Amino acid sequence: MEKINILWADDEIELLKPHILFLREKGYDVATANSGDDALDLVKEQSFDIVFLDENMPGISGLETLVKIKQIRTDLPVVMITKSEEEHIMEDAIGSQISDYLIKPVNPNQILLSLKKILENKRLIREKTSSAYQQEFRHIGMTLSDRLSFQEWKEVYQKLVFWELELGRSREEGMEEILKMQKSEANALFSKYVANNYQDWLNGKDPKAPLLSHTTFKNRVVPEIDKSETTFLVLIDNMRYDQWKVMQPIISEYFKVDTEELICSILPTATQYARNAFFAGLLPSEIEKRYPKHWLNDEDEGGKNLHEEFFMMEQLKRLGKDVKSSYTKVTNFQAGKKLAENIPNLMQNKFNAIVYNFVDMLSHARTEMEVIRELADDEKAYRSITVSWLEHSPLLDILRQISERKARLILTTDHGTIRVTEPSKVIGDRNTNTNLRYKQGKNLNYEKRDVFEVRNPADIFLPRQHVSSSFVFAKEDKFFAYPNNYNYYVNYYRNTFQHGGISLEEMLIPFITLSNK
Repeated sequence: MEKINILWADDEIELLKPHILFLREKGYDVATANSGDDALDLVKEQSFDIVFLDENMPGISGLETLVKIKQIRTDLPVVMITKSEEEHIMEDAIGSQISDYLIKPVNPNQILLSLKKILENKRLIREKTSSAYQQEFRHIGMTLSDRLSFQEWKEVYQKLVFWELELGRSREEGMEEILKMQKSEANALFSKYVANNYQDWLNGKDPKAPLLSHTTFKNRVVPEIDKSETTFLVLIDNMRYDQWKVMQPIISEYFKVDTEELICSILPTATQYARNAFFAGLLPSEIEKRYPKHWLNDEDEGGKNLHEEFFMMEQLKRLGKDVKSSYTKVTNFQAGKKLAENIPNLMQNKFNAIVYNFVDMLSHARTEMEVIRELADDEKAYRSITVSWLEHSPLLDILRQISERKARLILTTDHGTIRVTEPSKVIGDRNTNTNLRYKQGKNLNYEKRDVFEVRNPADIFLPRQHVSSSFVFAKEDKFFAYPNNYNYYVNYYRNTFQHGGISLEEMLIPFITLSNK
């Protein structure tokens, strides 16, 4: 470890010799100053890792010195030491961005603890996190070798996301690579699990079937409507569980989380299927049969999610919820601002549904725009850009207003997304849909080991466009590529975020209920 350079400024520095000798014996370099002015001169001339600063010195005070030190080097940690416990001095010091605050008399161990907390905090956390994940790695590995229930799969995914965020924060790259491999193994096994059980879930043959897109509104949203004068449902399109976890601290400034669970998106994990099913309370083939004028298939012209409000109102009616409701879809910044202005009026309704499309737009932009490709090059960057968006979007203002007015909040999504890395060749006719994670068409030709194939769409409640139509869903992090212009296609889409297929990231999605603090 490189030597750490400390500057200690105190007008009674002679009395602190035992402390300074103690620190030098521990391997630290310590420079001293008798006044604020001397301290500032030394900061300008030398490179220090940390400053211990007496609050009450003759000449310029400790607080004045602190402000000037920060003007010279904003990143330099400063520990304020004072005889006074007056609240206003503490507040002034904290407001000036001190790293720690000690009350005289200080003992050497207090100083040492402060140093480790500030300067070695990241290293200690990194080592502890790495060690803890190594133990968890073995446990998760043993769990994956079992025949898991859906509940157990949820727990595995929650653990993987937890460690992904922890290792990401500690920048332990070696461990992050191991986690990536373990997540890949988990996705391979999860894909097999879904392929083996999905049909039984939809046909009611599995008593432990997960809560799915089409059953969530009835079983989770409607019970919430009765708990408050006004309930808001905010569905952020294409929001993964890990994105919710990094947004949670921001949202928790206004709300407390009452419940958090993972529900399961239907297949295809694409907006036109999963979100229509959510609002209709029906599976796609049931929607097509009941509302033929309101359903469009992949090869039909026109928008595929234009009737969500109609589907929602019909479902509320079917469920006996004759309540004053609204539905708003936000697809751009201006629409978000307009909605924020309208929140006071929406408080007159019993139930308000809001679909916020930003995360979906981001993932598509990630594919289409070179700048976004560079900004969101990996999972960590993708999460980071989502947090940055939330902090500067009208949505945060909308959530703040909902909290201030003491309305209940439900936060969820329609499906997640996965960063695709491995191409899988597919051949279809010109009517085959363009999605990279699922294909629907006649006479499809594909690598069977890479997909979950459904020859009869009716088996999983999907509309059949032609007599010979079938569906295939890409497993794990595969994406479909046509043999024509193969290399260009693969290079263009590899490492982009896609949805429509089978993976933990796409199918296991957050459903959160919140109340104001």
